[in-house]
Amino acid sequence: MSAAPDHAVADVFFALGDGTRLSVVTRLGAGGALSATALSDGAKVTRQAIVKHLQVLEGAGLVTHERRGREVLYALDPRRIEEARAFLDGISAGWDRAIERLRRMVEEPPSAPNKPRAP
Repeated sequence: MSAAPDHAVADVFFALGDGTRLSVVTRLGAGGALSATALSDGAKVTRQAIVKHLQVLEGAGLVTHERRGREVLYALDPRRIEEARAFLDGISAGWDRAIERLRRMVEEPPSAPNKPRAP
């Protein structure tokens, strides 16, 4: 499992649990650093709403920002995503082991019942 504290992973899942924030993360992953204005282009919410969503993402450690003159550019910080992935990989590995045990039980021929020996 992940070495990340549980609250950090929970923060990531909370942040990604909103469709707008998930869309922002997807756009940042595909397009690199973008401003709030660029992120609001084509969005169903206002630029101000995008800024609030970016604050949540930044609080969860998913996004960083850098000021360039008058513009603020937001970019993904993949460290928290990797922590969440490690958490999910740990869960997945547990399920894989359980499924493998079940597969072996189903595929292995049953052992012959022990017959009592004649005296």
